[in-house]
Amino acid sequence: MSEPLIRCRLGDIMKTRGLTNKDVVDLTKVSRNTITSLAGNATKRIDYDTLGALCRGLGVTPGDILEYIQEDNEESR
Repeated sequence: MSEPLIRCRLGDIMKTRGLTNKDVVDLTKVSRNTITSLAGNATKRIDYDTLGALCRGLGVTPGDILEYIQEDNEESR
């Protein structure tokens, strides 16, 4: 199976800002389990409500949280 084409950067944002899971839960009101999964890039989907809460709470845009990863064969087109 190939790598996912979309990567969640929440863990990177948290690390850069020195935020813990609890900090993000407090800022966004998103459940701890969801934050843990997203920060570890261990989820297959994200609800719009969750994405919106992260954007509001962290002062970011969806493009800051989600990263598109080009496949090698796309680069050669």
